[in-house]
Amino acid sequence: MDQEKVIVIDFGGQYNQLVARRVRECNVYCEIYSYRTDIETIKAMQPKGIILTGGPNSCYEADSPTYTRELFELGIPVLGLCYGAQLMMHVLGGKVEKAPVREYGKTEVVVDQASPLFTDVSEKTICWMSHFDYISKTAPDFKIVAHTADCPVAAAENKEKNLYAIQFHPEVLHTQEGTKMLYNFVRSVCGCAGTWRMDHFVENSILEIRKKVGDGKVLLALSGGVDSSVAAGLLSKAIGKQLTCVFVDHGLLRKDEGDEVEQVFGANGQFDLNFIRVNAQERYYKKLAGVEEPERKRKIIGEEFIRVFEEEAKKIGAVDFLAQGTIYPDVVESGLGGESAVIKSHHNVGGLPDYVDFKEIIEPLRDLFKDEVRKAGLELGIPEALVFRQPFPGPGLGIRIIGEVTAEKVKIVQEADAIYREEIAKAGLDRAIGQYFAALTNMRSVGVMGDERTYDYAVALRAVNTVDFMTAEAAEIPFEVLQKVMSRIINEVKGVNRVFYDLTSKPPGTIEFE
Repeated sequence: MDQEKVIVIDFGGQYNQLVARRVRECNVYCEIYSYRTDIETIKAMQPKGIILTGGPNSCYEADSPTYTRELFELGIPVLGLCYGAQLMMHVLGGKVEKAPVREYGKTEVVVDQASPLFTDVSEKTICWMSHFDYISKTAPDFKIVAHTADCPVAAAENKEKNLYAIQFHPEVLHTQEGTKMLYNFVRSVCGCAGTWRMDHFVENSILEIRKKVGDGKVLLALSGGVDSSVAAGLLSKAIGKQLTCVFVDHGLLRKDEGDEVEQVFGANGQFDLNFIRVNAQERYYKKLAGVEEPERKRKIIGEEFIRVFEEEAKKIGAVDFLAQGTIYPDVVESGLGGESAVIKSHHNVGGLPDYVDFKEIIEPLRDLFKDEVRKAGLELGIPEALVFRQPFPGPGLGIRIIGEVTAEKVKIVQEADAIYREEIAKAGLDRAIGQYFAALTNMRSVGVMGDERTYDYAVALRAVNTVDFMTAEAAEIPFEVLQKVMSRIINEVKGVNRVFYDLTSKPPGTIEFE
């Protein structure tokens, strides 16, 4: 990205992706890097600012993640958050100890409004605390600029060197004025102009794609979902008929979805694309037979995607590039975007096989969060109905079926999901809920239907509200809507005798079941 940028140095905390997301909300481009990234690499990036994230360790222990003192002597503004704040104090000569009172949750913080971090922030503001350790002594030349009843150093600053430490988490929505604090840092302290905008991203991406592809041919993995559709829009604007979109119907799509995708992107659709549909349902069912472990399913589906594309490429002739709708959360959750643990291998990132028969993979959306992808889609003129379509994972129903995938189970979850989506739309909730779907559990239980004993599956309904898909809360669906959905599924879908509603947030759960 030829942009002014702020970099996030990741120490393994659970909210690290949110830090980057909040910075981007300030129209400043931001990327995440591991604390293992060496100082020379960071210098070469010429960042306008550096943010140190939270993490689960104690900075004073010998084997804990750390960073060289030189980071704080580059003349680049640094903001430490939680563990990052403690590490800053520890490295620069302060003291961090086990806290006599642990703080967790919403906490009233009293701030010094004269601090550049707290310009236009209320003197008493609610923030999200999560720490066992605390800063018992600030480093030399640091001034305390915020405190709580139990935390004497909730924030500290060395204004002359542009070093700032915050014990709480401004990146989470529970911190009521957190985005304002981050804005103050990146725009005022770091002096960023705020040039990261979708119209610029789209224009620059089109130029970059043309330069990279030249007169080569590109094969795009098109699922018909938001990410691959926006990728198709970008690529078609850049290279037109040099692009061939291959839609693989792996038999793991929602009800009637294969036909709907073909209607939009096929010969009579609204996009000027080379479109190929591959019906590979039986091929996938055979590969997945007997496989229950989620990561194996993902990797099998990912490898089959590539193999199908290779076969189609040979039919087309020489194809130089494979394009995919990979987005930033895919990269981060696959353990490639920082220091975070591998949550799950996405079929188009960690799920790729070692050998891929293409010169290069093009991922034009790799740096975007989901809501940014939607904005890019609107900039490209893609219809709202497609841009705001319900998210659907690349592995499809394969990860919404717990345990082994069979044609019978796919049919069950397709029918149940179609009923759920229909009733949500009837209730006028389809645009109010971030994501919703039905999944098939691997649990079977005894029931009674028509005075006879049944022993059938349980369907789980999932609905969450989320801004960036990195965190999510269960949506509050009216009980009468859930009852209607339950009644219809049990009466209309053969093989189901129970319906559950999943209340789990992310974290600790993920949005998808596997």
